[in-house]
Amino acid sequence: MEIYVDSNRNFEGDGTKERPFRHISDAARIARPGDTILVFPGTYRENVEPIHAGTKEERIIYKSVEPLGAEITGAEEVHGWQQEDGGVWSVRIPNSVFGSYNPYTTYVFGDWYFAKRDKHTGCVWLNDEALYETSSIEECRAGEVYECSWNPEASKRKWYTEQDKTTDETIIYANFQGADPNAENVEITVRRECFLPQKNGVNYITVQGFMIDKAATTWAPPAAYQDGMIGPHWSKGWIIEDCEIWGSKCAGISLGKYYDPDNDHFFTRYHVKSPTQMERDAVCRGQYHGWLKSRVGSHIVRRCNIHNCEQGGIIGRMGGVFSVIEDNHIHHINNMMELGGAEIAGIKMHAAIDVTIRRNHIDHSTMGIWCDWEAQGTRITQNLLHDNQRPAFAKQLKGGMMSQDIFVEVGHGPTLIDNNILLSDVSLRFATEGVAMVHNLICGAFTEVGGGTGTRYTPYHMPHRTEVMGFMTILHGDDRFYNNIFVQKWPKDPLITLHDSDNGQSSENREVGTWEFDEGYPTYDEWIAQFDLDEEIPDMKKLEEPQQGHLPVWAKGNVYFNGARAWGKEEGARVDGEHKVRVELTEKDGQLALSTNLYEFMGDARCGLVNTDVLGHVFQPDEAYENPDGTPITFDRDYFGSHRTLDILPGPFAAATDAEKILTKD
Repeated sequence: MEIYVDSNRNFEGDGTKERPFRHISDAARIARPGDTILVFPGTYRENVEPIHAGTKEERIIYKSVEPLGAEITGAEEVHGWQQEDGGVWSVRIPNSVFGSYNPYTTYVFGDWYFAKRDKHTGCVWLNDEALYETSSIEECRAGEVYECSWNPEASKRKWYTEQDKTTDETIIYANFQGADPNAENVEITVRRECFLPQKNGVNYITVQGFMIDKAATTWAPPAAYQDGMIGPHWSKGWIIEDCEIWGSKCAGISLGKYYDPDNDHFFTRYHVKSPTQMERDAVCRGQYHGWLKSRVGSHIVRRCNIHNCEQGGIIGRMGGVFSVIEDNHIHHINNMMELGGAEIAGIKMHAAIDVTIRRNHIDHSTMGIWCDWEAQGTRITQNLLHDNQRPAFAKQLKGGMMSQDIFVEVGHGPTLIDNNILLSDVSLRFATEGVAMVHNLICGAFTEVGGGTGTRYTPYHMPHRTEVMGFMTILHGDDRFYNNIFVQKWPKDPLITLHDSDNGQSSENREVGTWEFDEGYPTYDEWIAQFDLDEEIPDMKKLEEPQQGHLPVWAKGNVYFNGARAWGKEEGARVDGEHKVRVELTEKDGQLALSTNLYEFMGDARCGLVNTDVLGHVFQPDEAYENPDGTPITFDRDYFGSHRTLDILPGPFAAATDAEKILTKD
């Protein structure tokens, strides 16, 4: 059955083509498996809460009739602004407008939040641009540049809020920098979400072609309920496609965790257990609450434009398992720099078990992709990442995260990173083990190699399943580097970074290459020889030290330019310190392309074909680098999907001429 929705009709209808509903929520209440909800262009100021699940054979489809013509927004227009002294305007909002959730009394705060607790989940918007919140009316009136912002001029527009308990009203003050709010489009964020069921298990929903924007989402760490402007809320088999998703206070799309009252911001509320311990609790409690392949995950997010969200574009803890995230443009995440903490990235996934992240364009974000905890069976392939770094003019936020294209943290693998173009000044933060990097172009450094994990005992799982196999701390190593190109594109000088929890600072590496494995990382032959004791009954005491040491590293077929350095034990490394290699992004026909001369100096550098057998099994879960269905991978396709011939070049392109092609599909 087709159900029709049109906000421009004069009267409420019954969902027929002749008399459509005016609200999507009305259609959601009656939709059943096999139904399609057709939404005509217009602005829908509501939080759509799907009630009924579809089935694998008969999905419930929500479709914008005109692509991006139907807007679902968490904001309301505000009129009647009164001018105050010093260029500030004010408006009073009855608190009854907000119901049980007032974004102007709710702070962004919780586990793994490191910045100051002074930002509300609400926001003020001038012509679809967010104003910056201040802690006092004086700051609002002053309208000074916020030093951490990636857009200094925009940061002069400010807002401030306080409560009038006598009248039960929210008062909002705003400095629009000369604009008249009564003559412009001014909105405030009112609703927490835009499209998200309030119960678990609302399966097999498709959301297609909507504009989804401006919601007062909350901070969404992994051991807490994770909301986003849109998401499946612990369900199975959603498809979110061809949407534009922007303006979330925290997360754009959440594929994440259900509400567990016994493990919700536990550290923040009680302090008595470390947040790391509560992560382990969340994994084990999740098994009790139905964390199984048959019940959760297997979502698809594709061809979406996700931008200007201040925590993450796509986030998820456990609920995103077995999902595919493909062909999205994710950009300008956390650029306001009002929020700081360990959940900020274009894509931030915990337990990305058998998650495929492919053909995405991720740029101008505090961090590109962050796979935290249990990146097992995760594949990051054919993505373009660039400019994921704090601009030189922007001050580092106390409690803000460091920038890089990819961060893989406290996992045992296998995590496969292949055929990507990584152009930011840090390509990979490496506080993990069990990673294979194959056929990438890498122009940034590796950081935190061998560090950043402490003794965080982390789960690993039965291959291609969610059930926990065991727990182990991170030994580091168990990594493979095959057929990559490394270019020292950025200055080598280390970056001075501020610590999150004290007043200290440290330096962070900016030298490109695999050289950081020189310190204490064995080859496989060196590693396995430690366990050959020639004793009928092994001496457990003698084996303790090698069992706690670094795992082996494999490297072959890599090429290094501009002073990029190879691991001293790499087999046949090709190091070119003579020629000046250039790798730049340029605009071509309105899209991005590479401008590079590196293939002029590649010479006869060629490499072998890599496949699942070459990469082998990671150590702890004893799992191969293979497809989610258990079939082997042969790396005979490049960044574009072109076939690699027997004449195999290092890097992400099958042929040198491919480096001149347009890289994006935006």
